[in-house]
Amino acid sequence: MTADTEVIEQTKRWVTDVVVGCNFCPFAANVVKQQTIFYKVENSVDAVICINALLDEAKRLDADITIETIILILPNSFAVFEDYLNLVDAAEALLIESGYEGIYQVASFHPLYQFADTKEKDAANYTNRSIYPMLHLLREASIDKALENYNNPENIPATNISFARAKGLVYMKLLRDACS
Repeated sequence: MTADTEVIEQTKRWVTDVVVGCNFCPFAANVVKQQTIFYKVENSVDAVICINALLDEAKRLDADITIETIILILPNSFAVFEDYLNLVDAAEALLIESGYEGIYQVASFHPLYQFADTKEKDAANYTNRSIYPMLHLLREASIDKALENYNNPENIPATNISFARAKGLVYMKLLRDACS
């Protein structure tokens, strides 16, 4: 098994066990079941190379309608959460600059993810704490379509936070860490 294959397998476990298992994204189970997630590993530590890799993945979505969403995994870079947030900002700016505003959006996941209004050890942060830094590229049209059939989507974040806090920090950390 190559290192990239192992990273992808661990990420798939995280998506299945945490994202789908905890229902953090009520739409994820369907794309997992249909196997329409494309996983890509970018091993560079250079921010420019990483955001350009995201742009390449946007072009992959343009070319292949059978791919619903892409997870770009960055296992060797952006260990510092603030550096990662700068990468997310740069990636979003590049997508806009490249004409993808309203077409694709970036969701962010990081091992040290921390919401602005939380403490570091708040279990709620595990709704976005992944095993590697990653950028998740989603089709906005698919999000809009999914939301048409979902009651009160604005409640998803609060529901996720309540779930994670009810399970507790130890549970959430063990669940996530078991994926790697």
